[in-house]
Amino acid sequence: MDNDKIIIIDEEGKEVEMEVLFTFQSDQTNKQYVLYFNPEDEQQGNVFVSSYTEEGDLEPITDESEWEMIEEVFNTFVSEQTDHDHDCDCGHDHEHEHNHDHKCNCGHDH
Repeated sequence: MDNDKIIIIDEEGKEVEMEVLFTFQSDQTNKQYVLYFNPEDEQQGNVFVSSYTEEGDLEPITDESEWEMIEEVFNTFVSEQTDHDHDCDCGHDHEHEHNHDHKCNCGHDH
């Protein structure tokens, strides 16, 4: 998934444009994941996650152990963001290029 935005269908059947926070692939589950949020709902701070196919189709997470693995990856991502000071003014958290499998999609060089 190379896009910095994705479209989801909400509970009311409406299309909602979401921003991609980061993507990662798990060797444990052999799946790819995308973590995303609604930029118009920043005060809620909700981050959503789905696995996705090579075709870009989003799939729900239903397995408890899979949720635990994703939560661990997310917590590591958040921890890394708070441990590093970044000079980007785009409003997104970013990681350093070295030793990380996550990628930012804001369009800035990091």
